[in-house]
Amino acid sequence: MAPMSPDPSQQPAEFLRALYDAAVARALPAHNTARFLPAPPRGRTLVLGAGKAGGAMAEAVHRLWPGDKALSGLVVTRYDHVPPAYKARPGRIEVVEASHPVPDAAGERAAQRIVELAHGLTADDLVLCLISGGASALLSLPAPGLNLDDKRAINRALLNSGAAIDEMNCVRKHLSAIKGGRLAAACAPATVVTLLISDVPGDAPEVIGSGPTVPDPGTCADALRILQRYGIAVPPAARAGLESGAFETPKPGDPRFAGHQVHIIATPQQSLEAAAALARSAGVDAHILSDEIEGESREVGKVHAALARAVARRGAPFARPCVILSGGETTVTVRSHGGRGGRAGEFLLGCAIALQGQARVWGLAADTDGIDGVEDNAGALITPDTLARAAALGIKPGESLDRNDAYGFFAALGDLVMPGPTFTNVNDFRALLVL
Repeated sequence: MAPMSPDPSQQPAEFLRALYDAAVARALPAHNTARFLPAPPRGRTLVLGAGKAGGAMAEAVHRLWPGDKALSGLVVTRYDHVPPAYKARPGRIEVVEASHPVPDAAGERAAQRIVELAHGLTADDLVLCLISGGASALLSLPAPGLNLDDKRAINRALLNSGAAIDEMNCVRKHLSAIKGGRLAAACAPATVVTLLISDVPGDAPEVIGSGPTVPDPGTCADALRILQRYGIAVPPAARAGLESGAFETPKPGDPRFAGHQVHIIATPQQSLEAAAALARSAGVDAHILSDEIEGESREVGKVHAALARAVARRGAPFARPCVILSGGETTVTVRSHGGRGGRAGEFLLGCAIALQGQARVWGLAADTDGIDGVEDNAGALITPDTLARAAALGIKPGESLDRNDAYGFFAALGDLVMPGPTFTNVNDFRALLVL
């Protein structure tokens, strides 16, 4: 039975927040892990993993795994993303913290330890690999000839370039000693069962967390084309490894992946459907546009605004009241280094400007991990009077957008959404309510 939600006509902001909370709850590892766990093996069970949901995934496996069966391992998650109960009383799986989205030495040490733990396994052993969004930065083990500073610089350039997530992960995989199937190769001949929480459009296992246990269909040539497309400079050792093919990843059909299993335990679409179900239970029609929307955040915001304005003015293509939902992973091309904010805030700022104060339209956009970029908010809210309130404070939304300063804009209005870390990650959540 769906939980009760606030009355959307009386409490539109609270209603939108309830939809976001329902989407997050649907993706929590505690609700999605049990049916995907394999039987204990004859040998040992080793848990390895990384991602923003890594701590919660480790906690779920620890609680579900038979108490009389040996279990050990190491998972790395983002700073402050270990569930409080597990942090206070750690279980059989060690969880360490590192930096995201730009890698740090803690992540490098964790990745090295994970590779070392994978060595010496037998065909009787089982590796449970827990991967969620954020693993690409958290599992940072540079390819031969590269160092952590090289990886940091390339990662920052990719984040600021406007490159799509699959493009970023293609480059990351080919400059890594652990991603792109290399971790699974290191685990051979053990059986590997990978549990994934998807944060990428299309839910492709080889893209989620840069696919450390999944064969990689991409090539060094693909990575070079992406670097060239976005004008990203790389050290000579990186270019040499890519041009020569020395940094090529394991491919589909490689016998080291025989018998491995991959299960996606939570997806963006499932979370959008949970939000839609809650909206319908409150008498509000819900329309899911897509869980795979990509593109420049501000431009995606304009498109959503145009749709909401049409509904508000003409009752088409959807009848009022309704909520318009979407997910995926938009991008922000950083034009100014003086502002703060992430994808969700930039989407909403572009949306608010395009709405032009349209009556009867409210909106919420937030990242399901609870963190929009590197800030302390998940996202923000917009209301029919967002622009009017900003004008009263002397804030010009266009200038804020030019500075990539959505955080500053919404903070001044008191409209940031700040749930803190949610311990899962199925990427962007966007909802526009039209009454």
